Amino acid sequence: MAKSGKRIRAAREAAAGTTGATVEQAVALLKQNAQVKFDETVEVAMNLGVDPRHADQMVRGTVRLPNGTGKKVRVAVFARDAKADEAREAGADIVGAEDLMEAVQRGEINFDRCIATPDMMRIVGRLGKILGPRNLMPNPRVGTVTPDVAEAVANAKGGEVQFRAERAGIVHAGVGKVSFEEVKLAENVRAFVAAVTQAKPSGAKGKYIQKIAVCSSMGPGVSVDLVSAMGN
Repeated sequence: MAKSGKRIRAAREAAAGTTGATVEQAVALLKQNAQVKFDETVEVAMNLGVDPRHADQMVRGTVRLPNGTGKKVRVAVFARDAKADEAREAGADIVGAEDLMEAVQRGEINFDRCIATPDMMRIVGRLGKILGPRNLMPNPRVGTVTPDVAEAVANAKGGEVQFRAERAGIVHAGVGKVSFEEVKLAENVRAFVAAVTQAKPSGAKGKYIQKIAVCSSMGPGVSVDLVSAMGN
């Protein structure tokens, strides 16, 4: 088994024994241990008491983080005519209809978020096998199938994060960069936790939120106190 480097060992030692840290303590520790040359993403992972294989236990939604994600998001919009113009004016990076569909079919997926007007779903529906596995398929439940493309583009560009429970009942997402101020990271963490809490499905039984942890791209996870994460 390969040995961990000095930086990784030091980070793990620093995080050891920090179960139940407050959000502020956790993000401070992440910033303290960030020693790599790039601006690491800070992620939140939540273990939920759900089984997403059942429709009434699926957890899915969006949250607009108060301090953004620190990531430049490229947005593609399927729209025509006036709606296409609205999307461009709002800052969409790629706008099209059949031409955009053909580009995606060729494997040209140069975007991080995909939005469509309702009338475009006849075209976008053909791309389900390509966009679905990449979590890029427009969906009205998360506001990416909408006639108000300008607002959807603004939300995507302004720090909106999508989340969806994985098979094991885990939800995770990037909520900022280690270069953010501690108070801003803490605000983003709590905003994400609040959104997942509000998205509790009707079929969830027992304890809904079981564990919360935060980590940076290259650092170990830090367990966070549930009460602190919920802002109570």
